[in-house]
Amino acid sequence: MASQVDLAEYLFRRIRQVGVKAIHGVPGDYNLTALDYIEPADLDWVGNANELNAGYAADGYARIRGVSALVTAFGVGELSAINAVAGAYSELAPVIHIVGTAPTHVQDGGLCMHHSLGNGDFRIFADMYAKITVAQANLRDAETAPAQIDRCIRECVLQSRPVYLELPTNMVKARVSAAPLETPIDLSIPMNDEGFEDTEVELILNKMYSSKQPFIVVDGCTSRYGVSEEADELVRITGFPTSTTPFGKGIVNEEYSNFYGIYAGIAGNEVYMPWAKGCDLVIKLGPLESDVNTFGFSTIPEPKTSIVFHRDHVVIGGTKYHNLHIKSLLRKVLSKLDKDKLPIYNPSMDLGDPRADLLALPPPGKDDMIDQATFWKRISKFFRSGDLVMVETGTASVGCRDMVLPAHTSLINSCIWLSIGYMLPACQGAALAQREMISEGKRPDGRAILIEGDGSLQMTAQSISDMIRNRLDVTIFVINNDGYVIERWIHGMKAGYNDIQPWRYLEAPNYFGAPKDDPAYPVVTRRAETWGQLSDILAEPALQAGKGMNIVEVMMDREDAPDVLKKLVQTTKRRNSGEPAESDKRQRMSTEEKVMKVAA
Repeated sequence: MASQVDLAEYLFRRIRQVGVKAIHGVPGDYNLTALDYIEPADLDWVGNANELNAGYAADGYARIRGVSALVTAFGVGELSAINAVAGAYSELAPVIHIVGTAPTHVQDGGLCMHHSLGNGDFRIFADMYAKITVAQANLRDAETAPAQIDRCIRECVLQSRPVYLELPTNMVKARVSAAPLETPIDLSIPMNDEGFEDTEVELILNKMYSSKQPFIVVDGCTSRYGVSEEADELVRITGFPTSTTPFGKGIVNEEYSNFYGIYAGIAGNEVYMPWAKGCDLVIKLGPLESDVNTFGFSTIPEPKTSIVFHRDHVVIGGTKYHNLHIKSLLRKVLSKLDKDKLPIYNPSMDLGDPRADLLALPPPGKDDMIDQATFWKRISKFFRSGDLVMVETGTASVGCRDMVLPAHTSLINSCIWLSIGYMLPACQGAALAQREMISEGKRPDGRAILIEGDGSLQMTAQSISDMIRNRLDVTIFVINNDGYVIERWIHGMKAGYNDIQPWRYLEAPNYFGAPKDDPAYPVVTRRAETWGQLSDILAEPALQAGKGMNIVEVMMDREDAPDVLKKLVQTTKRRNSGEPAESDKRQRMSTEEKVMKVAA
């Protein structure tokens, strides 16, 4: 190997070494020369239609691949992407954001340059990004640049959050030492103190052994912390009643007999929340305690009866134990677990059986209009093991909580940032990562399936072009209910501001240049207004195969919404209107008394 390489070569080779295979972004005059180094580093250039979509796509790619990279230009480019990067920060998606900036002498001279604010301040956008990234570096010193790159990439992967790298145009060809490229970046997790860890493991196991009514809740950060396998094993081995949060759906095998669906708190099964509150042990993994993910904070367990596993600490009975990485801790818990000492507990009340509920659904009338109340359960029959299912913020994200997923199915949704329009470009990135990993034998063969609202699709429609450009196999269900239905239910059911311009969604592949009559990349577009039409469409071999670009427009009533959404909105409105909290307490106590009688 040469003793020195160009800085841009070093950067992209390091990105390739941590597993990234494709770079998202948009070319601009401040990053053009850097882009020349992408293909020589064995990386593919995605080429997005705009920076916001590129950022969303990088987020989706990172959630499947484990890390991603995004390239934008200074000012206009990076600010177009800042919403996406903030979302990646809030929902723990590891994105390496590279920004091509003006030459160092221009910045130092405070010149009035294009894409700037014209005030000579070239740090203002970097200062903004410092708030939504976990590490930053301005690569203006050839001596320190390799170490800065390595540091930022390491933090990106280990903290599972975005980082920000500035690459001035005059530094692209700066010569730097190639020696570090011989050694992979150290991505190892620091080892726990063994004696300290053993003490906490024993404490956790003793609480599990002594419990009489245990409960496991798997949340979405479990996958971000790299412990999905450990979580699934814990659920399988203990047999404890288990639910996920919305953010955690799809992490554990939903075919287990002890899986009871999503714990929906105030918006769920009437007996579920009081039963959960009555558990003497709640094990919660990877929590994201946002209002949406916890149904108005109603599913957060009581500290005194819970064990909560975070990335680098565990909270047991309200006491926080630091410097314990979750993966090592869970592996040791599993290795020392004595199944014979575990309580055997089966809930005596009906907490719900998602698979039984799906099988019990009576067939709909062929001419009946498709409804939100049962669509999300019925669409489950279309899924198969290995599929990647993505659901947009809004009715889709709420409705997906009723889905019944086969084993080894991945689901991506949003539970805190909730930027509508995110999921369409995120699907482009995720589908690309899925294709790469299937070809490498790292994922089971499956389809990329997106369920998207009509209002959300209009936000980021150019992503369909990005999918076609990269010949991605994607199946998109467009829920056409004529506007922003979740907003209608929150406020303004008849208000004009919740209306949208009706589009001819099925013409999108033609408009965005999809090939015609190309067997290698088929295009299927269908429209379903009734259950009979939808059933026939779902049975089509082409749609079952999921190859090429597939768009199914599903017509629904403009005021229809999932029952969970209606219930949650109504409960929130009641509380926000100032209704005395005591009434809620009385209602809860009444329900709890009923449950206790049933249990007795």
